[in-house]
Amino acid sequence: MQPTAGVAFKPQHFDEAMAASADGLWFEVHAENYMVPGGPRLAMLSALRQARPLSLHGVGLSLGGAELPDAEHLAGLKRLVDRYEPWLVSEHLAWSRFGSRCLPDLLPVPRTRQALDCVLRNIDAVQQAIGRAILIENPAHYLQIAGEWSEAEFLGEVVSRSGCGLLIDVNNVAVAAHNLGYDPRSYLAALPHAAIGEIHIAGHSADAHVDLLIDSHDAPVSEEVWGLLEALLGLTGPLPVLLERDGNVPAFADLMAERDRAATLIMREELVNV
Repeated sequence: MQPTAGVAFKPQHFDEAMAASADGLWFEVHAENYMVPGGPRLAMLSALRQARPLSLHGVGLSLGGAELPDAEHLAGLKRLVDRYEPWLVSEHLAWSRFGSRCLPDLLPVPRTRQALDCVLRNIDAVQQAIGRAILIENPAHYLQIAGEWSEAEFLGEVVSRSGCGLLIDVNNVAVAAHNLGYDPRSYLAALPHAAIGEIHIAGHSADAHVDLLIDSHDAPVSEEVWGLLEALLGLTGPLPVLLERDGNVPAFADLMAERDRAATLIMREELVNV
């Protein structure tokens, strides 16, 4: 089965996920939620992997940090990769660790030569440890970050020097473009399209006190994000798309309705590219 549109898996949806019959459906999980020695979580993941393609999406490697990724964390990721053989492995371009302290957020990376060196070193450590290339995800932004490159240029430097690929989250693009005041479609056009291996979509929320969008993953995908997804697929051709929902999680059928809309856009691009 060729994966097309997928859904971020939630344990409460296990029975429905196992019974789902949609063509091209696949599931993604946060790797850190399954770094356990055994028990029902891993049993559930094993059953899911037998039924559908699976991807691992990390949130804790701190690729943009000044220190190498934590060795224990890397070992846990390798165990998952070896056991479940995911078809994609991805992580955020962010930092979240300072010494022994782990921070509860994905913090932005300055686009400087020093930061680039750290990112390249850390990506190499991860790829060497798990024996395969990873995808890195573009961040959401809430303030201007100084740098020697634009973000699209910086991502291009990272992929060309590290051999990794890109995961483009179009909700992150919509959030950052609104918050920082740039054109999201120009951002998409400037990306190294051949390096993109996966696309994320999600919902966001608005801060009630300031003109700020929050990458909250707790709402349906906005029409703006659907438009950006269609625009990006028009630039890249058909690519796998993953729907994320982490708060106010609705019924599985509601998620599948959004997932099916993404699948339709992918199919449309497949027909255009025949």
